[in-house]
Amino acid sequence: MTKKQRAVAAVERLKKEYPDALCSLNASNPLELLIATRLSAQCTDARVNLVTPALFDKYRTLDDYCQADIKDVEELVRSCGFYRTKAKDIVEMAQKIKSDFGGQVPDTIEKLTSLPGVGRKTANLIMGDVYNQPAVVADTHLIRITNLLGLVNTKDPKKVELELKKILPPEESNDFCHRCVLHGRAVCVARRPKCDKCVMSDVCKSAKV
Repeated sequence: MTKKQRAVAAVERLKKEYPDALCSLNASNPLELLIATRLSAQCTDARVNLVTPALFDKYRTLDDYCQADIKDVEELVRSCGFYRTKAKDIVEMAQKIKSDFGGQVPDTIEKLTSLPGVGRKTANLIMGDVYNQPAVVADTHLIRITNLLGLVNTKDPKKVELELKKILPPEESNDFCHRCVLHGRAVCVARRPKCDKCVMSDVCKSAKV
């Protein structure tokens, strides 16, 4: 079985197991999703979802964030960790979106990664979930699971992203990443993967069943 064949098989198995491939972060518009994703760095999505309601209720528009007091934003996002850096990035990314991109969240990887605090993982999430473009969000679950499957042989997020883009069906890549997050939490857990309960065990190079 080639890597591309294994990738297609993995996609189909996870699609049946998790038909609703939704982002775990709660957001009602592209700006909120961008902010929530920035907050999720070194933090769980569950924690971010506890923090963002108060933040999104107080700051509702791009201009609100552009004019925000960074100290106030810090207090609202404190429990997400690295809160000073994240608060500064949130305000500065809003200002750059307004000054450089006409108030619209950018629609290319290059433009998105020019925003403060936005790396390729965040940029790919926006490209996939907002602009419906083929995207690979190389988070810890995707990196671990695709290495175990034998689809990649690297822990470097950018290399994982670029290698998977070569073998995943483009129209399935974004949803596959969301499904890997769900699968990584429920079955292929980091310390003790439940290979006997995994729908991909027959195509996984590391399965112990």
